[in-house]
Amino acid sequence: MSLPWLVADIGGTNARFGLVTRPGGQPDAVAVLDVSQHLGLADAVAAYLADHAGGVRPGAACLAIAGPVEDDRYRLTNAGWSGSVKELGIPRTVLLNDFEALAISLPHLAGDDLVPLGGPPPAAGLTKAVLGPGTGLGVAGLVPVREGWQPVPGEGGHVAVPVVTDLEMEIVRALHADGMPYVDAEHLLSGTGLPRLHHGLALVRGVTAEARTTSGMTAAQMTAAQMTAAQITSSDDPLCVETVEVFLALLGGFAGGVALTLGARGGVYLGGGVLPRLVSRIPGSAFRARFETTAPALTEYAAGIATVLITAEQPALTGAAAWLAQRNPDVELA
Repeated sequence: MSLPWLVADIGGTNARFGLVTRPGGQPDAVAVLDVSQHLGLADAVAAYLADHAGGVRPGAACLAIAGPVEDDRYRLTNAGWSGSVKELGIPRTVLLNDFEALAISLPHLAGDDLVPLGGPPPAAGLTKAVLGPGTGLGVAGLVPVREGWQPVPGEGGHVAVPVVTDLEMEIVRALHADGMPYVDAEHLLSGTGLPRLHHGLALVRGVTAEARTTSGMTAAQMTAAQMTAAQITSSDDPLCVETVEVFLALLGGFAGGVALTLGARGGVYLGGGVLPRLVSRIPGSAFRARFETTAPALTEYAAGIATVLITAEQPALTGAAAWLAQRNPDVELA
């Protein structure tokens, strides 16, 4: 695979690109493009290469996609892009799920890239899990193998929402009555889900709040919903404060379920664009308690698992570069 390599992290709202231009190098020329401003992946790649990369022709590419991928084909879960990477005309192009790429980045993150959220330090050499609320809710695992690490992608964000308390159950029932036949974890634990959680809580509390749903949304409407999510996380309005409290409790339960499912004794890492805005509120929330009590019979097991927030700016690009380096014996990630 000849250099440079194109790496990308394609989400429902933003498409992040970078170039690996030297052996062992981290991504350079990083740029973030608005998904709603481009017709599709090929258009966005062409715009990046022309406007931010000097018109170079990559020798290989690794693209992390926020949605299902199969061979050369992809489909964004929360945007209208779909198709085949053969349209890009790059000699070798590999598709990964975005959280698969984030999982691969974990062994390369350290120091200021990470913030502990409870439990002991991550155990070295054991299975790890990564999850996080962004436009949607991503989940993946990372398993140690002889050659290094093997990512385990999945669509765990679409399991049922892990309600436990009476209030959480009332919120789900209220959303059912309001027209949602099924409420999965992503419907509440995401940037587009926070406004829905806020609305469901408003229904339970009997106060007025604007209803928002991601069903049938355009990319621009999703961006508007995430702006509303940003307002919710920064507001001191009592309903917004309670929404965040419920959000973090549910997230703790969800993370605990992922930890038990994967046996992630090497740590559970949280990414996505929502949590960095809430980092100061997580320690005083029910997040860690719910994580440890997801299964009462395994509280001691869960208590021994680290929870860590990823604060690195572009970790999925690091993961995409690491994936390419791991499969090229002549190049290693620095």
